[in-house]
Amino acid sequence: MSRKVIAAAIRGAQSFVARAESEVRTALETRGSEQRVGFPGTAFYLPMAYALMGIEAQTVGDLQLIARHCRELVGEEPPARLWLPYLGRGLDSGVATLLAQEVICALRYLRNEPIEQDHTGFISDTILRELGIQLVDGRMPGFAAILGPAPTNDIAVKAVRQLQQRNILSFLLCNRDGRSLYDQLVEEGVEMGWNTYIVPVGRDTESAIYVLDWAIRGALTFGGHKKGDFRACLRYCRERIFAFGITFGPIPDEWYAVGAGAIVMGFPVISDDATTPEIRPTGVTTYEELVRETDHEKLIARAIEVRGVKVKVETMDIPVAYAAAFEGERVRREDMHTQFGGKYSKAVEFLRMRDAKDIEDGRVTVIGPDLDATDARTSLDLGILIEVAGRKMRPDFEGILERQMHRYLNHAMGVMHIAQRDQLWLRISKDAFKAGFRLKHLGNILHAKLLGEYGGIVDRVQVTIYTESEAVEKLLAEATAAFDARDDRVRGMMDESVDTFYSCTICQSYAPNHVCVITPERLGLCGAYNWLDGQAAYEINPVGPNQPIKKGRVVNESLGEWQGVNEFVYAHSNHATERFSAYSLMQNPMTSCGCFEVIVAIVPECNGVIAVNREYQGDTPIGMQFSTLAGSVGGGAQTPGFVGVGRMYLASRKFIAAEGGLKRLVWMPKDLKEAMRAYLADRAQEMGLNGFVDKIADETITTESDGLLAHLERVEHPALTMEPLI
Repeated sequence: MSRKVIAAAIRGAQSFVARAESEVRTALETRGSEQRVGFPGTAFYLPMAYALMGIEAQTVGDLQLIARHCRELVGEEPPARLWLPYLGRGLDSGVATLLAQEVICALRYLRNEPIEQDHTGFISDTILRELGIQLVDGRMPGFAAILGPAPTNDIAVKAVRQLQQRNILSFLLCNRDGRSLYDQLVEEGVEMGWNTYIVPVGRDTESAIYVLDWAIRGALTFGGHKKGDFRACLRYCRERIFAFGITFGPIPDEWYAVGAGAIVMGFPVISDDATTPEIRPTGVTTYEELVRETDHEKLIARAIEVRGVKVKVETMDIPVAYAAAFEGERVRREDMHTQFGGKYSKAVEFLRMRDAKDIEDGRVTVIGPDLDATDARTSLDLGILIEVAGRKMRPDFEGILERQMHRYLNHAMGVMHIAQRDQLWLRISKDAFKAGFRLKHLGNILHAKLLGEYGGIVDRVQVTIYTESEAVEKLLAEATAAFDARDDRVRGMMDESVDTFYSCTICQSYAPNHVCVITPERLGLCGAYNWLDGQAAYEINPVGPNQPIKKGRVVNESLGEWQGVNEFVYAHSNHATERFSAYSLMQNPMTSCGCFEVIVAIVPECNGVIAVNREYQGDTPIGMQFSTLAGSVGGGAQTPGFVGVGRMYLASRKFIAAEGGLKRLVWMPKDLKEAMRAYLADRAQEMGLNGFVDKIADETITTESDGLLAHLERVEHPALTMEPLI
């Protein structure tokens, strides 16, 4: 490696280590060695130290141990163990930097130092899991950490827009002369946040650890690797997490030190500075580690090439950018040109199957006033009718294709789409209108995407867009009748009525041993895929991640165990899971990847279970928050008494049916209970459990096991009279 880079990285690391040592000494003097420390919203303590050193750092005294190890790595005498011997002390200085930064930032949280407005600080486990499904199914192929401001505001905007168009998440870090890329984007009016894939993390170099901690937890959460197994954790990052760094301008020593740490994890760094030496040893990343690209027009493409990120830039006949990164973009009232639906007007979107002879493929018709016939901030009625035909198209697929409209339209920059069916709310921004966006472009998007993604079942797509009120009313009546018929058809499906289930192995890119088994009465644990989705996906892509599973011979009907399912799960879990029970929490439950919406966990003293959603960050009656529970459930582990599920499974007839089903549910967060109240009440009524939902405790009643038991006795919860779970 370049002598200049190694020297700079070691100098930078020594600076971080000295600061960590100084701050630990101060904390020991003022707080004592037993003072508790830690980051909020994580079950992994200080994640980098947890993964690389195997330390559960919980006190200032533990930080002292980490600081001592950092000193060993950057001291005058060579350390007893090099992290990557073939690259020498240069990358050991990177490890020392990461560990020292964790110590420094953990002490910031101990001192309750405020996080700057709009910046994230430490990134919680909850966010990792919320974005997990996008990382594993390829919608978000990777992420970039951008250090420092760009040479100009124009370059800053172009850089993040190019990353957005490739669906790559951008983390913004570091000041230079008091300015950062965040400041430049604010000046240009660029919307930032998780929903737009542009996330300001912190203004200083130490904040880089928040991003790298987020990455290392992928190995712990989705990979199922254990604390201290640093080789497996680093290998997982290199092989499965596609991240890279981008720096603008001359690189200071501290940035070199962080870059060395990133390279240890398999993440290359690309610089625009002509004086930066290039380093190209093999064995860590796809091509090179520290790379120079002075042409800003080529910088992002070069970074993606170096890391080997697989991206797809979508182009279609619309005048605005199109990418998943715009899905969470919000069009505020002051920025909108026209809106439809919501509480302001009537709006409906409806997809129906037609004979091929009745459809002209690619035809988009607008009936009524278009955007250029309205004033700014106008509200209009809207009806979007999609008619499709295909040799393999079936009525069961109508709702599946229709649900994609939310995703397809939201990916257009300047278009905000909320809800679906007759609850639709859509806004078009002033900027999109000025760029030439009109209603026909909604049809262009829907035509291109439906044929592109569902070409296996759809041959022709025709779109009609109505803004005349009478026409919208007529479409609304027809659509409502169809919606009711669809819902009745899905509700009537039972596991016993089919001989085939469907797998989902999308998440094996992150959790190689996990197999999701989707049945008519048990949707995928991420909540995004039901049995009909699996069926449609198999029709579209017969060699994809959704495969049919023949149930075969019944092994145990009450547990939901079949010979064919066992054989499939064993073969597709790398022989890690031999048996699977669809209806049991206690005997061979389904594994989890980490993308689950809800964790169901046993409470032995109450003879029941709790259900905790990932949005809830408070305490639970079993003494563990969601993030701690998730550490026992994810990574493809089969853990009796704990299982990850999609929230709608809670109201299924098959919900832990082997243990008695819904009657076992004794506690859940209030927000989850209220969101699920109608579904749970319907299921309880079927079981003859009148008033059952109000017997379920929540955090407003208690978060202690003793308090929970007292509540259950007071309301005479049925779980207390059932057979013991253990």
